[in-house]
Amino acid sequence: MPDLRFKPTAAQSTDIPRPKRAEGQWALGYTEPLNKNEQSKKDDDPLNVRDRILHTYSRRGFDSIDPADLRGRFRWLGLYTQRAPGFDGGKTAQLEEEELDDRFFMMRIRTDGQVLDGNALRALGELSTAYARNTADITDRNNIQYHWIEIESVPAIWERLEGVGLTTLEACGDSPRPFLGSPVAGIAKDEIIDGTEALEEIKRRVLGNPDFSNLPRKFKTALTGHPSHDVAPEVNDVSFVGTVHPEHGPGFDLWVGGGLSTNPMLAHKLGVWIPLDEVADAWEGVAGIFRDYGYRRLRSKARLKFLLADWGKEKFREVLENEYLHRALVDNPSPEAPVTQGDHIGIHEQKDGRFYIGAAPVVGRIDGTTLTALGDLVETYGARGARLTAYQKLVVIGVAAEDTAAFADDLEKIGLTARPSNWRRSTMACTGIEFCKLAIVDTKERSRALVTELEKRFPDLDAQISVNVNGCPNACARTQVADIGLKGQLVMDADGNQVEGFQVHLGGALGLNPAMGRKLRAHKVTSAGLDDYVTAVVSAYLADRTDGERFADWVARADDVLLRGEPVAS
Repeated sequence: MPDLRFKPTAAQSTDIPRPKRAEGQWALGYTEPLNKNEQSKKDDDPLNVRDRILHTYSRRGFDSIDPADLRGRFRWLGLYTQRAPGFDGGKTAQLEEEELDDRFFMMRIRTDGQVLDGNALRALGELSTAYARNTADITDRNNIQYHWIEIESVPAIWERLEGVGLTTLEACGDSPRPFLGSPVAGIAKDEIIDGTEALEEIKRRVLGNPDFSNLPRKFKTALTGHPSHDVAPEVNDVSFVGTVHPEHGPGFDLWVGGGLSTNPMLAHKLGVWIPLDEVADAWEGVAGIFRDYGYRRLRSKARLKFLLADWGKEKFREVLENEYLHRALVDNPSPEAPVTQGDHIGIHEQKDGRFYIGAAPVVGRIDGTTLTALGDLVETYGARGARLTAYQKLVVIGVAAEDTAAFADDLEKIGLTARPSNWRRSTMACTGIEFCKLAIVDTKERSRALVTELEKRFPDLDAQISVNVNGCPNACARTQVADIGLKGQLVMDADGNQVEGFQVHLGGALGLNPAMGRKLRAHKVTSAGLDDYVTAVVSAYLADRTDGERFADWVARADDVLLRGEPVAS
């Protein structure tokens, strides 16, 4: 049962929309769990599992783990069982979760916009090589993700992470997931406002706080004061976006209810001005509404976007102001959207005269050896450190002007590059069937091969075209808002065999004119035929585009035969 102190204090004065059926909203009195996930959280606050990991499971081994912890509460500590080898994509929806469980874990380390200095980078690298078979992926939520973690190793990993200011706490689960922060916060010459202080305050207040450890489902946060909107704010549950009020100066607009997956929705822009020192209050208010009024009956509707779809942004703002903030927000037009959102790749001058260097691995896949070497480079050159980005990339901060060329050269030697091709720069991929129990197809290796092939076929591409590859419909790689989004599924090849393939989304975009990608009716592409399909579509775009026309704009007007990659009759 939720603590009564969680109930809003002014519910009597605000007209709350009531759904046609009970949706498990705490604030409306529906406090009895309506599914097994809610029951599990009621039985025991998931934060309590930390002690069991430290003192029981890590000592007694995998077989000692309570199934309710293993497939539920472990997520609040950043741990998922990974997919056991030998199960193809056809088994994903046919087998129960426990049948797909391996005896190893994926571990997610949150960075929340933090600058990783040389010590932190080396710690991440050394933990990877010691405990994770040298695996380490940069995710599109500023995380480092390990695989092959054994339960016996977790206490030692946590101790080392905490020694450099990092944690796995609430990196997964029905909780405040890792925050997206601008990788150039506090250093960019064109920044509107530095949101670092606000992001740190949110983290201080809520991480590990039982008031926010039982949300209806995941809750994703983004904050940026940079005009390039470099944290994909349109597709997060709550986003704070830098803006300027004509009288009050720089602050943040509040965007709510964004999200992708099987019911994609763009965030609602409230058109307000929030000062830096009130951002954390607003975050608590939005999260509080989600906790108290969010739908808990069906997991498929337990995201903030569904509440916004039913309430509308005016009602949401009214409840936020009346019941949670107890004050009116200041009206201010939402900031102008950039043409495309910034990834900060390349060499750029900071406002203090030093430089930041944005570098790209291939689809976020690096390893412990690379992280350790990067930590050494940071210290050798006296740089401040590195931040991770919302695009599976990293940005090294504080490189001296005279060292930028040498630093960029040394990045190449460790497998990173500040001078990537479009394809390496603009391709993302989720974990895929290699480790994920929800995936249907391979993503990481298939995407790496695609990047290599497209670099050969289009070595001098003069346009930016993003390719996002996902192993299932959940859109962890943001497939619906890419120029070319590929959603993994099993398809039939020309010989009638069921093989790995993709449903194609074309022309998705964030920034100026945001939109979900266009799906072509009954159109699927096999994994084996992917290189040729992308080549055909990109070739058609290059031949048919008008001067300066973006890929997404071309898709909106192009004939279906071109988008299907089919030969055009002469």
